[in-house]
Amino acid sequence: MTASSHFPAQYREWMRDALDEARGALATHDVPVGAIVVDAAGRRIGVGRNEREARHDPTAHAEILAIRQAAASLGEWRLTGATLVVTLEPCVMCAGAIVAARLDRVVFGAWDEKAGAAGSLYDVLRDRRLNHRVEVVAGVEEAECGALLTEFFRAAPA
Repeated sequence: MTASSHFPAQYREWMRDALDEARGALATHDVPVGAIVVDAAGRRIGVGRNEREARHDPTAHAEILAIRQAAASLGEWRLTGATLVVTLEPCVMCAGAIVAARLDRVVFGAWDEKAGAAGSLYDVLRDRRLNHRVEVVAGVEEAECGALLTEFFRAAPA
């Protein structure tokens, strides 16, 4: 039994798709983070990968790009019933966008102890003071998600 085997098979499959997106970020020297948004029926309605370097845009995080695409594909900013799957715990900016978009659930892989806002450093997604709370499922394919990031930063010039 692997560490991730206690998660639903669908979450693991979606995370593998998000990992494929993350690997695509390597071509532009962006931090390899990938995200997908699926609707309540499990259909992919948005995808994104970090593109801060590619776009010269500090807001071009994988989650933001996937959320924007999902909203455009639905013609609706409310993503009620949808799940965001991302390889790294969302930061504060992305957590704010997740709450604003009214996503039901976030499934993430690796924890981000330095900037995470889904339970490690902050817990924006489940903050009772906000108008919307998000279900958080952490650690799906965590080892593979973490290894991709570790390899990237080890190879980065000092």
